[in-house]
Amino acid sequence: MKSRVLSESGGLTVHAVIMDKGDEPMTELRRWAEEQGVGAASLTGIGAFSGATLGYFDPGRGDYLRIPVGEQVEVLSLTGDVALADGRPQVHAHVVVGLRDGTTRGGHLLEARVWPTLEIVVQESPAWLRKRHDPETGLTLIDLPSSG
Repeated sequence: MKSRVLSESGGLTVHAVIMDKGDEPMTELRRWAEEQGVGAASLTGIGAFSGATLGYFDPGRGDYLRIPVGEQVEVLSLTGDVALADGRPQVHAHVVVGLRDGTTRGGHLLEARVWPTLEIVVQESPAWLRKRHDPETGLTLIDLPSSG
């Protein structure tokens, strides 16, 4: 994985994060965010995976149903955010992938293997987003403080 700052203006920093063949994007993005001290950001990306596991959150189970995708796919859209949970950056990403026949699969990105590349643009904000445990769902959700 490689990264570079593309621009800085008005407190916002834009990074390019380029994944290499075989990288696991969720692990690499978490590590990168920790190393860079990123506490609030949005991200978008395109590229390809040799395989992935997507997730669909099942409220009845309180857990993700795993959706395996065991073939080469195009990453048509990857969107997400970075926020702090227990003082550490947490990456939350959703993805839509295109299969050979033109059909798509989508969901929460649980894990994947990059092949041959994944190009991510991260827009870092100077404000820190914080996640808190939601006892009703069992998830950590962004908690914005009330204003005024």
